[in-house]
This record gives sequence, C-alpha cells and structure tokens, in this order.
Amino acid sequence: MLAVLSPAKKLDFSPAPDGTPATTPRFLTDTAELVGMLRGMSVSELAGLMSLSDNLATLNHERYATFDLDGADADADRKQAVLAFAGDTYVGLDAPTLDADDLAYAGDHLRILSGLYGVLRPTDVIQPHRLEMGTKLATDRGDRLYDFWGTKIADALADDMGADRVLVNLASVEYASSIDRDALGARVITPKFMEVRDGTPKVISFVAKKSRGAMARWMVQERVDSPGDLPSFDVGGYAYDESLSTEDEPVFTR
Repeated sequence: MLAVLSPAKKLDFSPAPDGTPATTPRFLTDTAELVGMLRGMSVSELAGLMSLSDNLATLNHERYATFDLDGADADADRKQAVLAFAGDTYVGLDAPTLDADDLAYAGDHLRILSGLYGVLRPTDVIQPHRLEMGTKLATDRGDRLYDFWGTKIADALADDMGADRVLVNLASVEYASSIDRDALGARVITPKFMEVRDGTPKVISFVAKKSRGAMARWMVQERVDSPGDLPSFDVGGYAYDESLSTEDEPVFTR
C-alpha cells in the first residue's frame, strides 16, 4: 500500500541532520525541461503564470535563474523533500521527528507529488522552487502541467506500489488529478477529515491538510499496510464515522 501527499508552498532549506539519506529524483530530465522554460520568463511573466506578488515572482525568478541542473554547484540549496516542505501537511507529518527506521519505511510507502519533479520519494533531494500542478504552462506536450506529465506519475506510482495495488490518496484534488487512474490500474482510497461544528461536519481546509499529514505519519509509524486498518486512525481526536463513509472514502470526524 502506497500513500501520496501534495507538496507545500512553504519551504525550509535549513541544513538536514547529518546522516539523513539522500536519493535522486527520477525525472530530472523532465525537471530540466521545465526549468529551462521557466528560466526564460521575465518576472512579470512568472507573476502572471503563477498569480504571484511581485516579491514572490522576483524570488522565483532568481530561484530558476540559479537552479543547478547538473549538480555542479556545491553551494546550491538542496534538501530531502520530506524535510524541505514545511506547510500544514508537513506540520502534521512532522518528518524531522521520524527515526531512521520510520524514514526507511516511508521510503517504500510514501510519495510526494510535484509540479516540477513529478513524483518524489521522501529522501529525494530537491532545490527551492514553486510550480503548482494546476499551472497552465504550455509545453510541446499540451497546455497544462497535467499534459506535460501525462501518465508518467501514474506509471511511477504503479511501479512503486507493488502487487497489492492500493493507493491511499492524501493529496489535494489539484495534485491527485495528476494521477491517470487508467494508467495507475489500482484501487484509490481517499480519506476525508471533517470538524463537527454546531452539529454539522465540515471540511476546514488547513485542518484537513494537517490531518492528511498526520495520517501519513501514523501509517508510517504503525506500519499500516492494509486498507482494513485505516478506520482505526484516531490521531488528534479523530474517529471513523461509518455513517458518512464509503468503501473508498473513509470519513473521520472530531
């Protein structure tokens, strides 16, 4: 069983702890193609493409201008993806406190979807960037990043999934949409996290993001490897709600 997460806009490129394993993203040729396109854009063009403020557009223009494509720059910022992403989902995952055995297990059972890198293992080393999967970036493969990645993401996940053919989708709709379900050829389970307010269950976006990360952490630490174990998730006061759940969309409320 394999779980997938979205990346995060918020990044932390402070040094990783010594001895943290480091692996290489598998689609660096594709990444280089995208970087080459983004590097050729002006600050205003990046701002328009990604709906960024002038400051953020300038920052990302500088990032892509200095992006180290061949690994020759020893001073370039690099960090393991699971430690570099620092948004709400990664607060819930709290990867820096996972021990070596947990991180090794995550390497086999957790993936991060990425607009720039396609699919990342937790210890794949990345550089600072911003490129959301829903971006309307025209390439020779189509008008959007979804077209650029095609079935590559699904094919990679299928290869990593093994014989059980179960994917636990803890990603946002934007990123989950990058997975071609036909190419994946697997059962997809999408947990949903809801807060009961005034007697009514509601999805609160930033809380749901953190909860998806918390479930990923729980799956790693508890070595969860069967869909039948998912309803026992109870981190942070959540409880499985059978009345709201379906087979492939288990709902957890609190």
